[in-house]
Amino acid sequence: MVNNNSENFIEVKNLTKHFVKNKGFISKRLEVTKALNDVSFYIKKGETLGLVGESGCGKTTTGRTIIRLYNPTSGQILYNGVDIAKFNREEMMPYRKKMQMIFQDPYASLDARMTVSDIIGEPIDIHNLATGKEREERIFELLDTVGLNKDHASRYPHEFSGGQRQRIGIARALAVDPEFIICDEPISALDVSIQAQVVNMLEDLQKERNLTYLFIAHDLSMVKHISDRVGVMYLGNLVEITTSAELYKNPVHPYTQALLSSIPIPDPDVAKSSKRIVLEGDVPSPVNPPSGCKFRTRCRYAMDICKEVDPVFKNIGSEHYVACHLLDK
Repeated sequence: MVNNNSENFIEVKNLTKHFVKNKGFISKRLEVTKALNDVSFYIKKGETLGLVGESGCGKTTTGRTIIRLYNPTSGQILYNGVDIAKFNREEMMPYRKKMQMIFQDPYASLDARMTVSDIIGEPIDIHNLATGKEREERIFELLDTVGLNKDHASRYPHEFSGGQRQRIGIARALAVDPEFIICDEPISALDVSIQAQVVNMLEDLQKERNLTYLFIAHDLSMVKHISDRVGVMYLGNLVEITTSAELYKNPVHPYTQALLSSIPIPDPDVAKSSKRIVLEGDVPSPVNPPSGCKFRTRCRYAMDICKEVDPVFKNIGSEHYVACHLLDK
């Protein structure tokens, strides 16, 4: 599913990523993990696209492949119309400055041996953006932007709380003045009270700097709040994508319906009358995924055609795309 519109800032076309490794000591054999399969979507300038799904569905792999931390197996990654999918290290350098990533774990993503000043200053040094006093002032300005102060610059990551560490990670991402930021579950490791603060800060930064986000998360309520459009992934495949309001009002794919039914409802009376869709069985292995529709082994509506044919995206109206054979009935 790709909207061929010149306004598209990021455009992913048929993106595939397979991880190959050797198995066995005596008789070597290759094991292929099919992490992403023919994924296509677009993000407009200044927009936030949310990406949701169970653990292991390929959300993080999608983000890391777009930013070229992983090399794609096939497909295109268009940044402002330029395909960066096959760029080498040297060709990617100007785009490293334009694209940044906020990582999920604020503990593991910061080098414990480096001070906050060194952590935030590293991308500034790599891209030769500032030196000396100008570099120092830039670091202090970034700390202030994320709600910290210049006294924090000389400290080490272990001296901060989880929320503060994530703010440091955000400051590092902002250090090179990027246009596009991939937020890889930036709040999942934080306390609920801190999550709202971080999300509000991301929204304010987006408005101030005209940033474009790919927001990867498990929290469906938070994704609804921050995203303009939402994509739903299952076992390396995109199964539904539309505006946030439309997805939560009219979920069409059986997997999307099951995900949304799991959102806790604060009103006990409403919660008692709501219907919870429980998925049976486990998520299949990406090493040996099912034929046809990848969701068919857990779908209560599975038909014979689901075993044989992989469903394709169809626009059911208002840029609401769904990949499901139920649409053909």
